[in-house]
Amino acid sequence: MIQNKKYNCNAPLDKRRSGILLHPTSLPGPYGSGVLGKDAYHFIDFLKDAGYSVWQTLPLGPTHGDGSPYQSQSVHAGNAQLIDLQWLVDKDWLAEHDLHNCFADVLGRSKCILIAFNTFRRLCEEQSDSADCLNFQKFIEEQAFWLDDYALYSALKKEHQNRSWVDWPEALKKRKKKALSKARERLKYEIFFYQFEQYLFFTQWLSLKEYANKKGIYLFGDLPIFVAHDSADVWAQRQFFKLEEEGDSLVVAGVPPDYFSATGQRWGNPHYQWDAMQASGFSWWKERIETQQLLFDVVRIDHFRGFEACWEIPAHEDTAINGEWVKAPGEQLLTALYQAYPHLALVAEDLGIITAEVDQLREQFNLPGMKIMQFAFSGESSNPYLPHNHSINSVVYTGTHDNDTTLSWLETISEDEKHYIREYFNFPYENLNQVLMSITMASVAKLAILPLQDLLQLGTGHRMNTPGTIEGNWQWRFGWEQLEEETLALARQMNTLYGR
Repeated sequence: MIQNKKYNCNAPLDKRRSGILLHPTSLPGPYGSGVLGKDAYHFIDFLKDAGYSVWQTLPLGPTHGDGSPYQSQSVHAGNAQLIDLQWLVDKDWLAEHDLHNCFADVLGRSKCILIAFNTFRRLCEEQSDSADCLNFQKFIEEQAFWLDDYALYSALKKEHQNRSWVDWPEALKKRKKKALSKARERLKYEIFFYQFEQYLFFTQWLSLKEYANKKGIYLFGDLPIFVAHDSADVWAQRQFFKLEEEGDSLVVAGVPPDYFSATGQRWGNPHYQWDAMQASGFSWWKERIETQQLLFDVVRIDHFRGFEACWEIPAHEDTAINGEWVKAPGEQLLTALYQAYPHLALVAEDLGIITAEVDQLREQFNLPGMKIMQFAFSGESSNPYLPHNHSINSVVYTGTHDNDTTLSWLETISEDEKHYIREYFNFPYENLNQVLMSITMASVAKLAILPLQDLLQLGTGHRMNTPGTIEGNWQWRFGWEQLEEETLALARQMNTLYGR
């Protein structure tokens, strides 16, 4: 298949670049998780000074209790945990003493935002034509296509003690007009609050994006192909998902048994009703991409393989063994998306067992695939992740958020594998972490990404996520003291040496 060069040829996929993978929650700062405040701007300054031009993050949506950004309550909304509270103080919507007192309370961040919300609401009642109030009104009007349902969903979820929408009263679960009308009236204060919360997130993120772009830094987002069952999207548009009458999933997503798992992986996400989506002109996907276009300069499609065919598992099955591959209209979907957004920049996560049909679909739309250095050293010269097999239209990583840090990984592999790495690179010395970073940067791939943990040469205990586990993930953070001048000099040297 000859690649269609009219796709994915604009910045940031237009030339050799490099970047760092770091989720905003991993930023330093005074709170328990990173936010979109001064440390985020400082990180952009670091990227610029070090010679990078891309900042890759994980999905930014509001998470469930496990903290996974890949199981979000909305494909549009932002995670309120990323809101910078100092910004609220600077706006005079939150007093400095309230900022400190909030964190002595179990409600913490939510209480601070609530105080700011009440202040903002009073200000808008007194002076509705102020710039902030007008900007807020403009935001809720422009984002109404998702924000109305998300705010109502969030208010109802709170009213029902955080239970899934399938456990709500029948009329609300099935979105009966009268019940929804009563809920909007009953919960109008709460709905207003969730709209305000999203206004804060989007305002802060877009300000950060503007700063980054002016510095020559592009923001690289991540789009999970599937959505969480307990989400505003499935509740509000159930016609696009394979659900039973009462709202439970008929089939769920996952991957079949393979070398890594005898029972496969059962992710539990509902599957798309592709016929209905195609009949609507893929309106749901166009709206989803519209939000991603606003937030990011380039977006990775997680589990791109699902655009060609999905592994469907009957919902009653406890494992992924008894599933089947079901075709998806990937060509029609991507055609519709590029017709709607001609300058859309996408990257395909094409890891795992990939068929010729998946490769053909990716190449048809000129989507860069992914190369992972930690997967390269199986011993076969044909391994697609070995540098001599890389293609220009790729994004190369030492490892991803699902991998251990490269230094920690090197501590677990056999001496034979270490010998193979040294032999392949003709490098007899011990610092293989440095070698793998350098070779990643030297690859012909147009974009090279290093997890910050690897640049900092961090080992065991600094992993972001271990797939198949639910404890201890998504919590890693770094400190500015770790970014020494020596690290900055190394980053500059690699970017200069390898033409990035």
